[in-house]
Amino acid sequence: MTTTTADSVTGQDPLSPEQVRRGRRTALLLFAVGFGPMILATIMFYTGWLNPVGHTNEGELLMPPVPVQALNLETSNGVPLAERFGANQVDPNWLMLVVSGTCSTDCEELLYLARQVNIALGKNAPRVSRAAALGTVPAGLEQRWQAEYSSMERLRPAPGAAAAWPTGVSPETAPRILLIDPFGNVMMHYGTEHTGKQMLKDLKHLLKLSQIG
Repeated sequence: MTTTTADSVTGQDPLSPEQVRRGRRTALLLFAVGFGPMILATIMFYTGWLNPVGHTNEGELLMPPVPVQALNLETSNGVPLAERFGANQVDPNWLMLVVSGTCSTDCEELLYLARQVNIALGKNAPRVSRAAALGTVPAGLEQRWQAEYSSMERLRPAPGAAAAWPTGVSPETAPRILLIDPFGNVMMHYGTEHTGKQMLKDLKHLLKLSQIG
């Protein structure tokens, strides 16, 4: 009786231990080249390591960052927001997320701020997405939404758990803009006390440090 193996069937010789090790090294190198800059940028931003002397963030920095999963948000199609982030994403983006209970004057001020800052990024604008998780939206704003905020995706609470908002963020009390990095870390937030110039300064600095997202 003749015994066959998978290797004899495919006509390929089994990989040697050295070939296996070489393949692993290649995979690690590809990961480092692809995501190393993003990891380095995150470390630099949070620790100040190698940052220009005197640089300070303008927004409210979260230490430690809050994972986007804690927000318990999903798209209108029921896809968890968290699935858009992580090292396995082909083209990860930063996200400006406006959160609010009743979207009154202050809320719409932040919607406008996020839109204008995104536009002001110029060639880097496609690296940053915008979304909003709003409770009650007045009829007037709802009617104007498509004309004024068509590029801002609407998110909703996912069933099963309440959002664990970061420290200092309470959408029912005051609207905020959350800044989420391509790895899914809620790293900073802004309110009506911040100007577009301040937020733009932070984003330009982050995008300069990070060549991914």
